[in-house]
Amino acid sequence: MEPHISTTPFGRRALSLGMISSQVAAKTMPKDATVHKWHVFQNIKEARIALGATDRALAILDALLSFHPETALYGDSELIVWPSNEQLIGRANGMSPATLRRHLANLVDCGLVIRRDSPNGKRFARKGYDGEIEQAYGFDISPIVARAAEFKELAEAVRAEKKAHRLVKERLTICRRDIVKMIEAGIEEGVPANWGRVQQAYQTIVGQIPRTAPRQVLEAIATDLEDLWSEVRDVLESFVKTKNLNANESQTERHIQNSKPDSKNESEHRLGKIEEASGSASDPDNVRSLPKRELPLGIVLDACPNLLWLVKGGSGIRNWREFLAAAEVARPSLGISPSAWEDARTAMGEQQAAITIAAIYQRQDQIKSAGGYLRNLTDRAKDGKFSVWPMVMALVRAKLDAAKVANSGVAEAADELETAGKVVRTEKRLEISDALRQNLDRRGPKS
Repeated sequence: MEPHISTTPFGRRALSLGMISSQVAAKTMPKDATVHKWHVFQNIKEARIALGATDRALAILDALLSFHPETALYGDSELIVWPSNEQLIGRANGMSPATLRRHLANLVDCGLVIRRDSPNGKRFARKGYDGEIEQAYGFDISPIVARAAEFKELAEAVRAEKKAHRLVKERLTICRRDIVKMIEAGIEEGVPANWGRVQQAYQTIVGQIPRTAPRQVLEAIATDLEDLWSEVRDVLESFVKTKNLNANESQTERHIQNSKPDSKNESEHRLGKIEEASGSASDPDNVRSLPKRELPLGIVLDACPNLLWLVKGGSGIRNWREFLAAAEVARPSLGISPSAWEDARTAMGEQQAAITIAAIYQRQDQIKSAGGYLRNLTDRAKDGKFSVWPMVMALVRAKLDAAKVANSGVAEAADELETAGKVVRTEKRLEISDALRQNLDRRGPKS
């Protein structure tokens, strides 16, 4: 059989340090090394930027590997392929000869292949009388075996960096969303604070987020946003404590612990009468001091996210009409009878009753009889002693407390950002109004 000869000569080429390094690695390669060529190629693709390889160069490397008949590459085997330029262009999805030569040089410079030049600069293989290849000239792909471990480490590092970058972007998104919601809640509820300055501080930090940025820069901005998040949360918590919004919720907790119904539906009327005789939560003064405005839908959904499970197709709840429809679905799943639901809507109003259903559904694991619980709240609403505000704000507070625990490890990660440089931190901080401070001093610590 005549040896295959490429019609395109190599020409004169300079020997680079990258080529020498690859040749040294190939010589020191263990003879018993074995790799899966396509697994190594996948690692090379992921570490492409770190290696300095171009996209077109990797297309050519893919073609070169396809000319080796075996999937497994062994350190003690012949790893030279000798395709012609025309064959390479065909398998590399077509490119000009000049482009092919340029990206072949890139593969060599990156140390991914080694040139094995023949005396006349052509690529071919010389076979013996027995048909075995005695000498081959072309491209040596032994670096694929020799540097397989290195390529794997580089690929893992790239994957880890991509994951860290994705996580910090998620932190930014969640933090931005929560701050906006808390600012809206503070303004809607009339919490005494300089909310204009809070919004300005938020916009200052958010305005520093570039369109594309390294992970270290985003980490620094996320830390600033989380600091602002903590300050806004502290102001809201102080307001909740001074208004004693959890008075009704604490009564609810006692009701949950003391309720021992026989069944959900049969105990509705009995539990309503028992709860009606209980203590301080029925004090109408607390209800009169609550805001008269309707709760914003965003705050209700943030406090009662479990209701979103009932929305078909996962499209979310966009308005009060869709919220009422979701509450209609939640009602029978809680075991609340149609009569109890109708009484609640008559006493509270349809929207307030739906919010009550959402809050009960959010905490259904702690309520033994949702029907009895709803009837009790309905009776209190008839007497003007019930509002959905304390119930929803208690759920918001619980979520904030859970988030505080989840973010307790942020300080440890901040040390890693020192070398990347800190983004300028805004010096503007939240200010509690003099009226709220005097109110706190006047009330003193709660016994």
